[in-house]
Amino acid sequence: MTRDAFARDLAAALAGRPRSISPKYFYDAEGSRLFDRICELPEYYPTRTEIGILQRNAGEMAALAGEGAEIVEFGAGSLRKVRLLLQAFDRPARYLPIDISGEHLRDSAAILRAQFPGLDVQPVVGDYTQALALPDRAGRGKRIGFFPGSTLGNFTPDEAVAFLERAAALLQGGALLLGADLVKDPHVLHAAYNDAQGVTAAFNLNLLARANRELGTNFVLSRFHHYAFYNAALQRIEMHLVSRERQVVTLGGERYVVEEGESLHTENSYKFTVDGLRAMAVRAGFRPGPAWTDPERLFSVHWLHAP
Repeated sequence: MTRDAFARDLAAALAGRPRSISPKYFYDAEGSRLFDRICELPEYYPTRTEIGILQRNAGEMAALAGEGAEIVEFGAGSLRKVRLLLQAFDRPARYLPIDISGEHLRDSAAILRAQFPGLDVQPVVGDYTQALALPDRAGRGKRIGFFPGSTLGNFTPDEAVAFLERAAALLQGGALLLGADLVKDPHVLHAAYNDAQGVTAAFNLNLLARANRELGTNFVLSRFHHYAFYNAALQRIEMHLVSRERQVVTLGGERYVVEEGESLHTENSYKFTVDGLRAMAVRAGFRPGPAWTDPERLFSVHWLHAP
């Protein structure tokens, strides 16, 4: 199903103007591995900054969650982050990681089962950008959503509100613990998405490599530039793959001409203010609780009550 959706969305992207595709297709096994490398880069501040916020405030978060909470993670992301919650929370009842990449999800679940032998880990293979059905709740504790990494910034503003509305419905009576990258010096942002080692470029180009592997396309990766910049008017980083020359791409028996200089828009990463994020959460049905930031106000983590 995922492969069919990828083929449909890539065909629509190649036929459309301007061309764009969802960043969720970055995350096959290789894409997830490359993203883990990005998170270790000196230029890429979000991961280490968010981890610092979680480390400093895990006790307060655990008190808000209460005993026997169930953690629902939207995306099987950095195990280091969810591990901080699992260690801090009072006898968590269950961990439900949701991810579109079944392989990455199985690997993550196996690691956590080994590290937390008494924890019930139930992976959910699915697309959290769409409507989801979760297993019945385990125990009487709250259901706490966890959406770190500022992945919310990959959505358009309307998509972000729609995701938050769905999350509020899934988490009724509990809360969402949400990471959000903050508006800051554009030079800091530029460096984070154009690292000196070229890992982010490889991550971006892997979307084309994945299409070759899974869909039989004929992308030549050396014919594309990685291009990332901060669009200040829209408060977002944009990532593109820009064609170096005129070329013809085949997919499912169709031929698509990509002219020199044309781009495939692969990701937006919106940046937020604390007040702006809280206002968006209210529109989606949440009641904002505490918001934590680092001393430099690079990143924020929000506790959003789901009535």
